Amino acid sequence: MTIAVDFDGTIVEHCYPEIGKEIPFAVNTLRKLIEERHRLILWSVREGKLLDEAVEWCRERGIEFYAVNKDFPEEETDKNRHYSRKLKADVFIDDRNLGGLPDWVMIYRMIREKKSMEQLLREELEEDYPMEPKKKKRWWY
Repeated sequence: MTIAVDFDGTIVEHCYPEIGKEIPFAVNTLRKLIEERHRLILWSVREGKLLDEAVEWCRERGIEFYAVNKDFPEEETDKNRHYSRKLKADVFIDDRNLGGLPDWVMIYRMIREKKSMEQLLREELEEDYPMEPKKKKRWWY
């Protein structure tokens, strides 16, 4: 699976242009996804030196991205032309998701189990509060 991951507010806390503190379990989860052969693309608004710093921060923690701000490592862009930076990823992990960013444990489970957050939460709720089957209504009631 190809997974695009934002940096600021997703892997680290928002402190742009500085690099914030790691969001709990982000690094471990990303390393685990790489170990499981997912292709991770860093998808960030950062450019130039700021982008290099983010990539190096991740590299120092054992996160090597398949590509950075592009679909594949060899992709060439013409600096004189404007290109859409929309990526062709299966999943996007970004703090700007509708509903916000789930915690990294939930993100990992969603990817691993191929389920939505709603499905996982319903399953957990069902484990804690099993639903009794509904009784059929009789036709004369």
